[in-house]
Amino acid sequence: MMFPLPNFRKNEFSARDSRHEFSEDERRLLLELAHRSIACALEGRALSLGPGTDHLTEKRGAFCTLYLDGQLRGCVGYVFPLAPLLQTVAETARGAAFDDPRFPAVTPEEGSRLKVSLSILSVLTPIAPEQVEVGTHGLLVSRAGKRGVLLPQVPVEHGWERTTFLEQTCLKAGLPPDAWKTGATLESFTAEIFGDEGLA
Repeated sequence: MMFPLPNFRKNEFSARDSRHEFSEDERRLLLELAHRSIACALEGRALSLGPGTDHLTEKRGAFCTLYLDGQLRGCVGYVFPLAPLLQTVAETARGAAFDDPRFPAVTPEEGSRLKVSLSILSVLTPIAPEQVEVGTHGLLVSRAGKRGVLLPQVPVEHGWERTTFLEQTCLKAGLPPDAWKTGATLESFTAEIFGDEGLA
C-alpha cells in the first residue's frame, strides 16, 4: 500500500558504520536510480534497473521524498516489503513525482531541480505503546481494514511526545486518536535516511 506523508527534516550519512546499513556507494546508486526513474517517466522512456548487489535486491519497504527549492514536492512509499529495493525505490520516486494527491505532477522543468531523500525501512515488528521511542521508531496503526503510518522523522519535526505520536498515527489511519488504547494493532519500524547533497 502506498502512503503519502507530510514533510520532515532530513539526515544524511557519509559512510557505513555499525549503525548504518547502506554504504556510500549503495546510497549513491539508490539516489541516482530515483532521479533516473523520474527522468525516464518525464521523457516517456523505459527504465532499466540495472544490476544490483544482493543487498539492494532484498525486498524492503521504502519512502521517497522530493523537494523543490527547499519545499516538499511529493512523498510516497511502501511500508511493506513488496518488491526488491531497487524496484521499490524506482516506483516510489515515480509515485512521489506524479501520484502524490497533494501536488500536481512534476513538470520537465522541475524534474532537473528536484532533490531526493530516501527512507529505507526495517521489517515491521509488534510494539507496546510504552516501548515507542520518538525519533527512533516509525509506527503503523491498523484496525478494521484501516491503516495509518508515520515515519520516525515526523514526530521530531513537529515536536510531538510519545502520546501525541500515537494519537496522530491513529488519526492518519482515520481512527479515533485513542484507538491505540482500544484494540488497534501497533507495529514499529526504523528507517535509514539519506539524501542528495544540498538538502537542508
